[in-house]
Amino acid sequence: MTQKLSFAGDKTWIVVNTQDLDQADVHQELEAIDQEIIEYALDKDEYAHMDYNKESHSLTLIFNTIIPNRKDDHYETTPITLIAQEKCLITLVNNNNKYLVPIMAKYIRQNRQVSVYTFLFACLEIISEQYFPITDKIDKERDQLNTKLRQQTSKKNLLALSDLETGNVYLLYAANQNALLINQLKKHAIYHYLSAEEKEQLDDAHIEAKQLLSMTKLNSEIMEQLSASYNNVLNNNLNDNLTNLNIISILLAIMAVITGFYGMNVALPFMDLPNAWIYISIFGLIIWTLLYYYYKNRFK
Repeated sequence: MTQKLSFAGDKTWIVVNTQDLDQADVHQELEAIDQEIIEYALDKDEYAHMDYNKESHSLTLIFNTIIPNRKDDHYETTPITLIAQEKCLITLVNNNNKYLVPIMAKYIRQNRQVSVYTFLFACLEIISEQYFPITDKIDKERDQLNTKLRQQTSKKNLLALSDLETGNVYLLYAANQNALLINQLKKHAIYHYLSAEEKEQLDDAHIEAKQLLSMTKLNSEIMEQLSASYNNVLNNNLNDNLTNLNIISILLAIMAVITGFYGMNVALPFMDLPNAWIYISIFGLIIWTLLYYYYKNRFK
């Protein structure tokens, strides 16, 4: 099923869900579109890029959108396809990013006299804006996890931090691609034919994309630093545990040596006394205590 909305008199915005490509009305709307572009839209792993057809004067943009719901305990992205023609903007969405359609529709209802390219670049800005609530949420979750990890460096909390870090890698990759795409668009020959209003809207979209990239980079650096810090803490804890085990092994060996002598047929102090085992135990305990504090202070 397709959605249509008219604007600026003779301009049309067409929205197609790629999950509905087998429907007759969808086939009719997409007849004029290159099959390769449709394949791009169907590929959930398609990277952000642009394509300009000089013959049809159509501009195709593949842009990364955020999936607002977590998948496998982290956030992911999915591409959206925007095709700008002379009097039409075609938007190919999927079930993961169709939430953008009402937001874009609200914009065009409030700005009905804009050109196709102005609307296209406004869509890019809208897409970038949807990332910010997620990055803010990741910030808060990271701070909460940091507090928990300071109290207890548990496996559960470390895995949660790893999930956050993984999700942020997806966002960083997507934000970087989006920013590069807009930068590429501004260097393309088509940029010189844009109106002042269209260039201004593209600049706004570029600013949002760069801000998003800066935020995701900062988040990534902070989480890498946190992971490295807690890895060092775990390594230090492991070293402390091994040191304590070595101390215990040495102390147990000392007690075994002392008591082992009295199992031999040699003359030793206290061996003829009726309470010899008590004296031997006290003597061994004194040596054990002295050695314990010696090794503890040495490996501190």
